[in-house]
Amino acid sequence: MASLIGYVVNGALAGLLYALIAMSFVIIYRSARVFNFAQGEIVVVGAFVVWTFMSVLDFPWWVSVPLALGASLLLGLFIERLILRPLVGEELFAFVMVTIGLLIFIRGVVLVAWGPEVRFFPAVLPLAAIKVGPLVLDRALVLGGAATLVLAAITSWFFNRTQAGLEMTAVAENHQIALSLGISVKRSIAIAWGVSGVLSTLAAIIFLNGKGMTFLASDIGFAALPVALLAGLESIGGVVLGGLIVGIAVGLAAYFLDPIFQGGVASVFPFVIMVIILLIRPSGLFGWKTIERI
Repeated sequence: MASLIGYVVNGALAGLLYALIAMSFVIIYRSARVFNFAQGEIVVVGAFVVWTFMSVLDFPWWVSVPLALGASLLLGLFIERLILRPLVGEELFAFVMVTIGLLIFIRGVVLVAWGPEVRFFPAVLPLAAIKVGPLVLDRALVLGGAATLVLAAITSWFFNRTQAGLEMTAVAENHQIALSLGISVKRSIAIAWGVSGVLSTLAAIIFLNGKGMTFLASDIGFAALPVALLAGLESIGGVVLGGLIVGIAVGLAAYFLDPIFQGGVASVFPFVIMVIILLIRPSGLFGWKTIERI
């Protein structure tokens, strides 16, 4: 029983990490109606920036992390200004193709700048595990789970209670109508990409703390994709619950199904859940329903 509880708790903590990355998807989509396929690559860039400051330049973590967060903010603003701003008012398909191209481009830049070798991410967070009775928990995931809950509450409040958040939601509904109402579409999209870059770097620190990394660490973006689609691309609070659902399901699959099928089931189980939910409810569990008059 203790072993089963350990799988469930660690799965839930991993799910909260996925929720943090999925939050980046949701912030961009809710503010610009753009699904960013390059989110995993942005996570990797943030990770390598932290590694460069701490391992190459030998800065302490309390200097490196704020600098990396600032660099990630600038990266998000840079992407929005040079790549996405010219597409304001265009069809959704154009944004989709641009983010796919951005994925390929950033991956190439990472390979050229840092190479394919395994780099060991510095231990920004303590490596000592947390023991709760018979349970052994990853300290980074515990701290990351708490940070995810706090950030989700702040972000949800921002979108639902502030003027800027409501304007960003209006921009996502229709660029042309938002412009006609005097709302700055460019500013709203820029804020979304900047915040998304910061969250991606925070996720990288939690995910890779004290571990080896390569450019392939960007797969974490695809691992978080089921959480975003399961919850619905407009719900911040739903992302947290979706992350817990997916994480616990993965833990249960690892405990019950992996021994039967000799491994591998847990890694694909989130996508099975995602497909089932989307077949039943395409907008996700907490996504907004769109009513159109014909």
